[in-house]
Amino acid sequence: LVLSLVCCSDECVIVEGIFFFFFFQAEDGIRDAQESRGLGDVYKRQAYSGTNESELAAFIDYAQAYPKGFLALIDTYDTLFSGLLNFNVVALSLLKIGHRPLGIRLDSGDLAYLSVQVRADFNKMEKEYGHDYGKLTVVASNDINENVLHSLNHQGHEIDCFGIGTHLVTCQAQPALGCVFKLVEIEGEPRIKLSADVIKTTLPGKKNAYRLYDKNGSAVLDYLCGSDEEPPQAGKQILCRHPFDRMKRVYVTPHRVESLLELVWDNGKLVRESAGVMAARERLEVSLGEMRDDHKRSLNPTPYKVSLSEHLYDFLHKLMEHEAPIKTIA
Repeated sequence: LVLSLVCCSDECVIVEGIFFFFFFQAEDGIRDAQESRGLGDVYKRQAYSGTNESELAAFIDYAQAYPKGFLALIDTYDTLFSGLLNFNVVALSLLKIGHRPLGIRLDSGDLAYLSVQVRADFNKMEKEYGHDYGKLTVVASNDINENVLHSLNHQGHEIDCFGIGTHLVTCQAQPALGCVFKLVEIEGEPRIKLSADVIKTTLPGKKNAYRLYDKNGSAVLDYLCGSDEEPPQAGKQILCRHPFDRMKRVYVTPHRVESLLELVWDNGKLVRESAGVMAARERLEVSLGEMRDDHKRSLNPTPYKVSLSEHLYDFLHKLMEHEAPIKTIA
């Protein structure tokens, strides 16, 4: 609900509802074709037999209520031999009176196979009636998660859009996002938190962050340095160090350098307004596109590197040594 409200607040994001199964079950057939505002007459002309009439009546009602947003759920009774045919009837009627249907949604069965069959039917309808019918949208839902998406891509499908609900809001692969707030500086004095678990040790002091790119435009690593250090420059070699493993270090000559830090909150005041949901989405898509494929693969991805400047590395380990208590063994 919160996400929907945020999206609605951005004029560029269109939030649509869904077509529930009970909408079909509540119908008991076409009562009066004369009252269907032109959407019932095609039923007779098409001469489909064996389709569910209650489903057709529900499609007609839905199309009358949302002529510009007709996206039909077609698997209530039989996807290919009822739902798809009934959709075609109403879709053609909408086109006849000047409205373009959006497409269909699949919510059960073999999504890859059904989507291919639906697309083939759409293409066939386009050859007969035109209207770019073959480009109507095919939406798929039904407990879709990452594994299902990878499987569908492997099989081959004709799905344009995925409706992901349960696995989006619960994220069963990682049900909690671990986020913590750690103090790194107070009144100009750097602070550090030590831990027996090295990954929980914080990086002290005010810092700047940069992303370094190679000549192919791929992100190589993110580079952290003190706020008073010179930023890395394109074409100039710099030493990048692993925060805690002194043997892991590399010289990098970046082809391009991007500053990542943007000040949003300063001295208790908001100093930069949000660019909006669509801008965040576009930024994410661009960032993902700049990552190498081995970083993005689902099985055993290559960890993306976050490195420190030599000065920040030295300062970190000096402060770690200073703050760690010295044990006494007698």
